[in-house]
Amino acid sequence: MNELERFIDVWDREAAKTVKLLQTIPKDQYDYRPDPEGRSIGEMAWHLAEGEAYGSFFAAKGAYAMDERPPGMQRPKSVEALAPEYERVHREARERLSGYTAEDLDRPIKTFGGDVPMRDHLWDFIVLHGAHHRGQLTMMIRQSGGKPAGMFGPTREEFPLPKPKA
Repeated sequence: MNELERFIDVWDREAAKTVKLLQTIPKDQYDYRPDPEGRSIGEMAWHLAEGEAYGSFFAAKGAYAMDERPPGMQRPKSVEALAPEYERVHREARERLSGYTAEDLDRPIKTFGGDVPMRDHLWDFIVLHGAHHRGQLTMMIRQSGGKPAGMFGPTREEFPLPKPKA
């Protein structure tokens, strides 16, 4: 397996975890916002899709551009629509990168901070960025009364730890 195949494999597995997490958002908590200046659960959930859409869109173009948007990025307005719409965005993002070869990972992409190798853009902006925000979303789900899905093992709700003996 070359590095690009490895990236795609990890990306797909991480996307499946994202769908699993999105499906645990309490249906009546779309607007829950633990920080009045931060994102709501619905906004944070959709930001996971934005990372994949924008990351693949700019990768396909070879440069970031503030005045361009990938198509179909209107944020869903209900919890029930978040997971299916994320799945659609992931499929479209995969399609944008379908012609990539392992050699393309060495190409630079022009970012707002300068040129970076495409491999760094893909791993950092798509995979690691998503993992970071899934952690935030996990806490928001818990704070809003939900039971988040485990990502790399069971959560405390799925597999409670034994209470320490006094």
